[in-house]
Amino acid sequence: MQQTESIDSFIAQFPKEVQTVLQELRALIRREAPGCTEAIKYGIPTFVLTRNLVHFSAYKTHIGFYPGASGIAHFSNKLQQYKLSKGTVRFPLGQPLPYDLIAEIVRFRVEESVAKKKMKRKK
Repeated sequence: MQQTESIDSFIAQFPKEVQTVLQELRALIRREAPGCTEAIKYGIPTFVLTRNLVHFSAYKTHIGFYPGASGIAHFSNKLQQYKLSKGTVRFPLGQPLPYDLIAEIVRFRVEESVAKKKMKRKK
């Protein structure tokens, strides 16, 4: 995978069927996190709302979704069927993504981000 400057060029590197999944995931994140900005950070698509909100990528066997440690911890009971690490969930390629769950996680991260921004203002 080549380093890219934009999410469009990042997604274009993958086979068509993977591109479709990544575009759907991107659209979902944009819909659930209005006002977020897009960037390439750590070499992968990143959505920012006062700070890094979520990231995603594609690999040979899975879609990597990175909602941070708090996103994984908060939804660990709903993510049990997937391979997890501290801030990562791996959704197997060839299986439908759990879009409703991903939307829930993104909304949680938005709320978390807004709350942290409010806490900083109070200090």
